[in-house]
Amino acid sequence: MGMSTPSKPHRPDALTMEVVELIGDVVARFYADYEEAAGEHALTGPQARLLSLLSLEPLPMRKLAQKLKCEPSNVTGIVDRLESRGLVERRPDPADRRVKVAAATDEGRQVARELREGLHFAREPLAGLSEDERRSLRDLLHRMLTD
Repeated sequence: MGMSTPSKPHRPDALTMEVVELIGDVVARFYADYEEAAGEHALTGPQARLLSLLSLEPLPMRKLAQKLKCEPSNVTGIVDRLESRGLVERRPDPADRRVKVAAATDEGRQVARELREGLHFAREPLAGLSEDERRSLRDLLHRMLTD
């Protein structure tokens, strides 16, 4: 991944380093924004991220832990708190009744939608770009991530 391999001993140039810094700033701003949007729903960042994932599809705890890159025991705690608020429920997995999946309730999906729409980041800096610019940015980000 982005580490320099022996075949490429050259150091990153100033432009590359500037891009790396800017990506860092974008990520920091995204997370700050996410925490703020979450806070408006009395959620923590991790609770909001888990709810957003579950609003797309029900997932077993194992999968959730992988996607969120955290311990399954943490995920269980977060699911418990969201469940007590009626935003998430546990159900048997249709594919394997012994496995429990966590699923967003209707109210949970509504909150996840409000969270997405509440991200200022998506509205302000990106809205300043033309549709073509947004498409180019999307395509470049895809290329960076699928390399």
